[in-house]
Amino acid sequence: MKYYIIAGEASGDLHASNLMKAIKQKDQNADFRFWGGDLMQKQGGTLVKHYRDLAFMGFLEVVQNLRTILNNIKFCKKDIQENKPDVLILVDYPGFNLRIAKFAKELGIKVVYYISPQLWAWKEGRVETIKKYVDEMLVILPFEKDFYKKHQVEAHFVGHPLLDAIEGLPPIDIQGFKKENQLNDKEIIALLPGSRKQEVSKMLETMLSVRNNFPDYQFVIAGAPSLDKDFYEQFVDDDVHFVSNRTYDLLRCCKAALVTSGTATLETALLNVPEVVCYKGSRISYEIGKRLIKNIKYISLVNLIMDKEVVTELIQNELNTKNLVEELNKILSTDKRDDVLNNYEVLRNKLGGSGASQNAAELIVNG
Repeated sequence: MKYYIIAGEASGDLHASNLMKAIKQKDQNADFRFWGGDLMQKQGGTLVKHYRDLAFMGFLEVVQNLRTILNNIKFCKKDIQENKPDVLILVDYPGFNLRIAKFAKELGIKVVYYISPQLWAWKEGRVETIKKYVDEMLVILPFEKDFYKKHQVEAHFVGHPLLDAIEGLPPIDIQGFKKENQLNDKEIIALLPGSRKQEVSKMLETMLSVRNNFPDYQFVIAGAPSLDKDFYEQFVDDDVHFVSNRTYDLLRCCKAALVTSGTATLETALLNVPEVVCYKGSRISYEIGKRLIKNIKYISLVNLIMDKEVVTELIQNELNTKNLVEELNKILSTDKRDDVLNNYEVLRNKLGGSGASQNAAELIVNG
């Protein structure tokens, strides 16, 4: 079959690449055309556009790049019409993908949504679009199945694909990792500042403001594949280091982490690293978002899935040096660290076992 896949960011590239691998095991004639990244490209097929050209964050950035976004949508529709795939697989990225779902459905193409947009947080009305234009909704968070059921949409809970990605990791040699990346012998505090240049600059400035309070640790920045290595040089010195495209290895070698909200908060938890979740956006974007998001007590996936505060979230004005130092000290050496690690075990059980990619591929190829 011919598969057309759209993933608009780094996490989508990861999950879509694992899905492609699983599809190939079930369909030896699988032919892929996709919007995504380097990981998807390694699975073969034709890369139409890289996600680094698609990622616009926040209301202001979207408005400023509206012409580019609209041109991308127009180009995508034309490309789908010319290539006539058997199935369109949409991976999160709702502002773009829901428009493409409508177009593809009207062409008679089967539409599968893998990894639901977070409609339970905001824009719940988009469920009506999914009802009309999506043939199969494959969800990865346990509470999402009930959310869709409430709206008369049958969703399939396939498990969380991060469990697949993490379970398949080879053992890590911590000393070898440090030597390979020119790190010293101090314990590591990992910094995961996000993947967009503006966001990374803002987050790293705040994260690194704590460094003088932790002289016995070295801080290591996890570089995003969407940003050039040169960009990070401004932040690097004797006790601030940088590694590129090695985030999982870095997390497995560190003592604790400061993590910008997003998928990385869950990745950090599943790799058993105590973390402080950080978020600070522009004041305008934050105020608009606060008014649009409904009935959501937390911003991190860890706390949302557990329905309680397992990891501390420092949001907007709460994200400052004083609070970061206090919370980081707690997860480095106090009872708080043990509580977090115990709750991570419960979190893994809630997400079910591995096999999300295989389960999703089965439904797409044979469903």
